[in-house]
Amino acid sequence: MSSPAVRIRVAEGEGDLALVHGVRREVFIVEQGIAEEEEWDHLDPASEHLLAVGPAGEPLGTARLIHGAQALELTGGTEGRVLLGRLAVVKAARGTGLGAELVRAVEAAGRRRAAREVELHAQVQALGFYERLGYAAEGPVYEDAGIPHRTMTRVL
Repeated sequence: MSSPAVRIRVAEGEGDLALVHGVRREVFIVEQGIAEEEEWDHLDPASEHLLAVGPAGEPLGTARLIHGAQALELTGGTEGRVLLGRLAVVKAARGTGLGAELVRAVEAAGRRRAAREVELHAQVQALGFYERLGYAAEGPVYEDAGIPHRTMTRVL
């Protein structure tokens, strides 16, 4: 598990969003080579962003929760389902359990919004990580931003 000094909170204000974007830039754009125009999308403004910070306030990870009308649209109209996305942990914090803590934090945020299920679109190399957290893969593998993905769901 991550250190007790690591806190996960809902990102609020421009300062927190800048930290969220910094983590995503480092992980997705720099490390994984995803094009900048594919990383930033129309879903960000209405999404709830979670931010993990270390003892000195340094950003360590992030995830976003898509809910409401956007979730209905993206999940094929499945009532009570939210979408977990953009889970990213900086290299220095990987292997600490922080990724799993961020997933659980998104699930808790979904429950606060009366969600009964979570859907996510996992990179194929991360399927085992999500399976260990109770997610089941469904449907075929597809490409997103040039990376193979698979849809996964979990009942809360």
